[in-house]
Order: sequence, then structure tokens, then C-alpha cells
Amino acid sequence: MRSLRVWAGSPWAIHPVTLLSAFSFDRLAMVAGLIKPAISMDRYKYYWEDFKVGDTAPIGERRLDAAEIVAFAKAYDPQPFHIDEEAARQSMYGGLIASGWHTVALVMRMMVDSYLNQSASLGSPGVEDVRWLKPVRPGDTIRATRMVVETRTSASRPDMGIVKSRWEVFNQNDELVMTMEGYGMFARRNPGKAP
Repeated sequence: MRSLRVWAGSPWAIHPVTLLSAFSFDRLAMVAGLIKPAISMDRYKYYWEDFKVGDTAPIGERRLDAAEIVAFAKAYDPQPFHIDEEAARQSMYGGLIASGWHTVALVMRMMVDSYLNQSASLGSPGVEDVRWLKPVRPGDTIRATRMVVETRTSASRPDMGIVKSRWEVFNQNDELVMTMEGYGMFARRNPGKAP
């Protein structure tokens, strides 16, 4: 009985009735892996059905400075024209330029902030096409847009749809500096229903 009094008086103690009421049979069965949790369809702003072919939307903009360009390149793409201003001046680029992968990473962040974190995103099977058309330089402000190119339901998973998008990235002079195409997988709001 002494151990019960110590347990009951401890600051982390939970009364057995509270414990049982907090864990319904369904919750216990889910934790045990006997049933799958129900996903609320009101949880996200965007589902597969919300992406329509031809829809275009701005997804963000970002100004780059030399220190950020050099820091990214030193960590991930340490070529001389990305990390050394003098070597970059002597290169065919005539000055420091951002790694293309830095631009891709910035656009990825814009995607996450503008729609992916508000969507029923299930990840991506990959990117098909990345083109770096003009160098991105210190002081440039890049902005990106997303256009939905194609949507289709998954043949093997009726609860999932696939969206192909094209992202275009412009600098402050409205020059196209990068394009990218790729796929996203999204949960369907109405699984199994015809699109």
C-alpha cells in the first residue's frame, strides 16, 4: 500500500480513471496497430483536387547577398566561381555567382512556405528537368511562380493524386534565370471518386 501512496502523490501521477477516459478503445487499438487513424479532411487547405491544370501562382521572392552565396557554396558546391570573388572575376562569369543548387533550394523553401506546408503533401517522386538559364548574382532578388501542368490520380493508390508542376524563377529585371519541372504526390479529399 505504501508504494501506491507514493505513486499517487507524485507530480506525474495520473489517476487510473483519467487514464482510461483519455484512451478510448479506438485510441488503444490504433496505438496497438489494430486500426489506422482516421485523417480529418479539414486538416489541410490544399488537396490533390485543388490543383487545376493551368493554375499559376507566385510562390515567393528572396534577395541574395554575397555572404549567403559563399556560405551555401562552401558547404555544398565549392567551385571557385561560387566561393572566391577573385577567381570568379577571372572566370567566364566575370564575378561571383550562386550555385544553381542554391537557387533550387531557395525555390524549395518558397514552395514549402507558400503551399506545401498547407497541403496534404505526401512527398515527391522527383524532379524531371532543371535548367539554369542565367547566373544569379549577389544583390539579385529572385521570385518564383508555379504552374500546374498535369494532374492524375494514382493507379495503385486511390487515396492519392499526382501533380506535375513547372516552376519559373526570375530576377529583379524580369529575366528568366531558372526553370524546373517535377511531381508532387497529394492526398485526395475524396479518395476513389472520379476527378
